[in-house]
Amino acid sequence: QVQLVESGGGLVQAGGSLRLSCAASGRTFSNYYMGWFRQAPGKGREFVATITWSGGGPYYADSVKGRFLISRDITKNTFYLQMMSLKPEDTAVYYCAASRAGWGGREANYDYWGQGTQVTVSS
Repeated sequence: QVQLVESGGGLVQAGGSLRLSCAASGRTFSNYYMGWFRQAPGKGREFVATITWSGGGPYYADSVKGRFLISRDITKNTFYLQMMSLKPEDTAVYYCAASRAGWGGREANYDYWGQGTQVTVSS
């Protein structure tokens, strides 16, 4: 049974940093895309960043490019989202996800999802 468990969310002031973690278990994720998405209040879920389990990519949404960094540690079966220079508009529930096939920037390609972790950025 595949499980993705996020951690690291919280409340931070604008300009601050947070690192989200996603612990993956239940299968081997070779050749998978691992991604981060977010959903702000009253909005749809949007793509944030993706990386392949082998380290290929990564790719970022324009809104986070230069501020967020996606990485993975295959020895720990965990991938990360380092968020810097946070803005109030980054406030959202952040989800990690895994895709067996298809490009990682497309939400419909994802097969497994975590439960989400709240990130709140105060102004």
